[in-house]
Amino acid sequence: MGMSEYQNKIYAIKTTAKQERTVADNIERLIREQSDIHVVAVIVPEELKGYVLVESPGSIARIEQLVEMIPHARAVVRGATALSEVEHFLVPKPVVSGITEGTIVEIIAGPFKGEKAVVKRIDVGKEEITVELYESMVPIPITVRGDSVRVVERSEEAG
Repeated sequence: MGMSEYQNKIYAIKTTAKQERTVADNIERLIREQSDIHVVAVIVPEELKGYVLVESPGSIARIEQLVEMIPHARAVVRGATALSEVEHFLVPKPVVSGITEGTIVEIIAGPFKGEKAVVKRIDVGKEEITVELYESMVPIPITVRGDSVRVVERSEEAG
């Protein structure tokens, strides 16, 4: 069987609001238990609220069967979506995008988890940011990975 007749399609599944992650987890669990519906990947794009993308060689009818078994999965958007239409969701944005110097962040991983800090420097290439802890008496610069902080407050005057 040549690769050409084995063409994966991308289906957009409408979900209940804020249940995208749950739906994705449930799809994953279901296909692990019942392998007769073939799913290659499940994607939950941040910007695409209310949808989960499923990559599958299966027909839309198969994906509709899948949706019927998943709580919070509502319907399959008619017609398979072309990969080109969703490609931009698959390119990871730099984790430091939108973070500027002076931004107040909360550290969400590592030894300083839960601490608030002020961003002092951003290294986009390495996706690292240097922060100074808010509460500490002595301002010690700490370098953390961009994905280990959550923006609490954007710096308004930056720009």
